[in-house]
Amino acid sequence: MRWWRFLAVVLGAVGGVTGLAYGLFTRQSRRARVVIGVPDAPPPRADGVYGTGDAKPVRFAVVGDSMAAGLGVDDPAELPGALLATGLAEELDRPVRLETYAISGSTTRDLPAQVDRVVADPPELCLVVIGANDVTTRMPVAVSAALLGVQVRRLREAGVGVVVGTCPDLGSIQPIAQPLRSLAREWSLRLARAQRREVLAAGGVPVALGDLLAREFVARRGDFFSRDQFHPSAAGYEAAASILLAPLVGVLRHEW
Repeated sequence: MRWWRFLAVVLGAVGGVTGLAYGLFTRQSRRARVVIGVPDAPPPRADGVYGTGDAKPVRFAVVGDSMAAGLGVDDPAELPGALLATGLAEELDRPVRLETYAISGSTTRDLPAQVDRVVADPPELCLVVIGANDVTTRMPVAVSAALLGVQVRRLREAGVGVVVGTCPDLGSIQPIAQPLRSLAREWSLRLARAQRREVLAAGGVPVALGDLLAREFVARRGDFFSRDQFHPSAAGYEAAASILLAPLVGVLRHEW
């Protein structure tokens, strides 16, 4: 994650910082960047059919950023898409075909290319997880949320059921020291609220990952974060999947 860009956002947001405060933010940003580092490789792939049975598989697409793609785990079975496809197959009692289009490092500006691939041959269901990189790359909240709304509307117009995991709470990431962490939290939660409004207006179902998961991630940071201390671990993705599964099933059953 490009924390030096996020630093510029913070300094612009607070305005009129002293030289001492600027130095503090700079040191905190550098320390976080060193701890988090750069991913060695993209996450593994797990696309394919989950579950058994003779029925035609339900097609399930995943788009978004590194959290959607599953960066932080090495076993394909631990990827969020795989966990959700397995859960969907069990709940629906029919096979589910997972199709992953998410790319690590993506911002909402990168979603159109992913959505283009989805709507070219629309599946029944799509999960979108996006937002963290919008914060760290200085994208205005209103712009980010509006761009998301456009892509959700495109998916819905193509007949795809859409669930959106809104921006996670970046304040739960421990390598970011205070007070930078509190500012990261405020920025990401503001984005999540704006995303929720746009997703609802576009006909999708928003799920507030930050509100629902942040406390648990803080309390169990040793279990829920991967080696880079930024992306979720297998246990963290399992926690997120447990929250996302019910809305996904509900969308398929037209209950949401």
